[in-house]
Parts: sequence; C-alpha cells; structure tokens
Amino acid sequence: MTPEVHRLVALDRVGPHGASVVVEANAAELAAVAARLGVPAVQAVRCAFKMRRVGGVIEAEGELSARLTQVCVVSLDEFDGAVEDRFTIHFVPAGTEDEEPDPDAPDQVPFEGSSIDLGDAAVEQLALALDPKHEDLFINLHVLDLGPHHLARPQAGASHQSQ
Repeated sequence: MTPEVHRLVALDRVGPHGASVVVEANAAELAAVAARLGVPAVQAVRCAFKMRRVGGVIEAEGELSARLTQVCVVSLDEFDGAVEDRFTIHFVPAGTEDEEPDPDAPDQVPFEGSSIDLGDAAVEQLALALDPKHEDLFINLHVLDLGPHHLARPQAGASHQSQ
C-alpha cells in the first residue's frame, strides 16, 4: 500500500552533520489523509524534520503542524482545529526493532533499502497526536449546561456567600 504522503529520503543524504527536510502535503494527499484519519477534511499538514545518525539508526526530531475538520462526538457538528506536536522517532533497519520496546523511548520505525519515508512518518505522528474523542469544548459547555458564568473568575476581594 502506498502511503497517503510519500516522501522518500535517501539515507546517504543524512551526512555527518545531519539533514533537515520539510514535508508538506498537497491537495490530493490531504484528501487521502482525511480518509485515513476518518475526519471530514484536512486543510494542511506540515512537518519539519531534523535528522542525524546515531550508529545504524536515523534519529528524526519532528515539528508537526496540521489544520483539520473533525466531528464532535457529542453534537455531531463539524469543527475546525489545529494540531501542533513535537516528537522524536528512530528509523531502524527492518528486523532490528526492539522486541520489548521501552514506552519512554522514541518509537522505532523500521525501513528497508536505502531510504526512509518521512511523509508516512508525519501522517502516523498526526494520527497519534489527534484527540480520539473529537470533542468541541464550546459544545461540551452547553451540553453540560455550564454556560459562561462557570468560566468567570471571582473578583479579587469578593467573598463567597451561601444561599
């Protein structure tokens, strides 16, 4: 299966001083990402990668930003949101992944051949960064009948009186 965003980077491009690559999805890729994530629309996906070699591993630090339309699970209304995420992943040769990965260590992404796919890695990180509940906070305040008065902070020096 071809990834929704496919950006192969040759391993030899990551030299002794590392390498930087920016991945931005085009319109057709954004539609495919929306289908993969099960959301009505994705308006933008951008991920800036800084890579370096650590032994036989390519360590990639990413700064992800995305704009998308989601559906609130409470009201079923669509709402626009943004995702910002920083992450570190390790590209490792296929078959060398840790059998019992450390949950506090960067995720391992296996690769074969002489290139890694930064586009697919960016989409995978977006999927991990999404709020699985897809709830719109504004809707939740009204559903719970909290209203804006529950968000107001007491005035300085005001006392609380029981009724």
